[in-house]
Amino acid sequence: MKRILPFVLIVIVLGAGLLTARYLQRSSSDSPASTLPAASVSPSISSLSPDGASEKEPGAVPPHAHGDPSAPVTLEEFGDFECPPCGMLHPILKDMEAQFGPANLRVIFREFPLVPTHAHALAAARAAEAAALQGKFWEMHDIIYEHQKDWHESFDVRPIFEGYAKQIGLNVEQFRRDITSEVVDRRIFLDGKRAHALGVTGTPTVFINGREIPFESLAPDKLKVIVSNELAAHPK
Repeated sequence: MKRILPFVLIVIVLGAGLLTARYLQRSSSDSPASTLPAASVSPSISSLSPDGASEKEPGAVPPHAHGDPSAPVTLEEFGDFECPPCGMLHPILKDMEAQFGPANLRVIFREFPLVPTHAHALAAARAAEAAALQGKFWEMHDIIYEHQKDWHESFDVRPIFEGYAKQIGLNVEQFRRDITSEVVDRRIFLDGKRAHALGVTGTPTVFINGREIPFESLAPDKLKVIVSNELAAHPK
C-alpha cells in the first residue's frame, strides 16, 4: 500500500492540474470585457467573415438600420442591451452616424442577448422588438441603453419597460401583447442564427462591410479611422 500511495497522489495532482487549466481557459474565453479599449490600440480589422455566412443566414428581415441602404460603409452590430460595453458603444456609434452621415454610413443592430449571463437581456430585446412593431424600435433601443444602469439590477423589469413604452408614445396594451409574441421571438432567433453563422460569441461584436472589427478597435478615434479608410476604399 505504501508503494502505491505515491502513484495515487501523483495521479490526483495531475488530474487537479488539468481540471484547473481547463477551467481557467474556459473562463478567459467566456468572460466579456468590461470596458472599451484605450486609444493606443492599432485600428486593424480581421479577415473576411466565413464564406457564404451572410447569404445563408441573413438574420431578421428587414434589419433594424439607420442610414441609406446604398451607403458605401455598413456597420453591423450584434448587441446585448444589458451588456455594459454595449452601453458604452451606443453613444460612439451615434457619433459615427452624425459625423459621416446617412449617405456614407449605414448602422444595423442585431439582437444577441447573452442568456443566462445577463438576466434581463432577453426581456430587453423583446421590448425593443415589440416597440418595432409600432414603428419605434430605435426610440426603445436608445432609451433602454441610455437608462441601462436604472434597470440592470431590478428584480422585475416589465413595469420599467412598459414605462419606457408609454414615454415614447406606444400603445402599452399592444406592447404587452407583442412582447411575448411569436413574431418578436422569431426576429431574435433569426438574428441569433446569423450571429452563430458569423462566429459571434460575445457582445458587442461589430462588422464593417462584412469584416469583423476587433473589440479593442471600437474606441472612438480608432473606429473613426477604420470607417474613413473604408470610405476611401469605396468612393461613391
